Amino acid sequence: MKWKKDANEGIIVAGGNGEGNSLKQLSNPQGVIVDHLGQIYVADGNNHRIMRWCEGDEEGEIVVGENGRGNQLNYPKGLSFDDEENLYVVDSENHRVQKYEKLLN
Repeated sequence: MKWKKDANEGIIVAGGNGEGNSLKQLSNPQGVIVDHLGQIYVADGNNHRIMRWCEGDEEGEIVVGENGRGNQLNYPKGLSFDDEENLYVVDSENHRVQKYEKLLN
C-alpha cells in the first residue's frame, strides 16, 4: 500500500486481488523496493519471482523467476538496487544473493 501524506487510507499499488499466481496477485510478498522511475518491485515469495508494477497498472509483470523454486529463485525476500540500477535479490532457500543486470524499463 502507498500512503499519501495526511491520507486516511492507503492506495493498493501491487496485488490486492487475493493470494495466487496470476499477474494481478501475490503470494506471501517478502520485500519491496521502488526504482528511480517510481516502478515498484516486489519479491513474491511463494511464487518464486520478482514482479514489477508501474503506476496505474492493474497487473504486474514478471521480471525474474517463475520457473519454480530452485531453478531461478527459491523464496526470494529482500531487494536492493545499486548506483548502476542493478537489482540484487536475497534468494533465501538457495542460500545466495543474486545480481541482475539493469532491467530494461
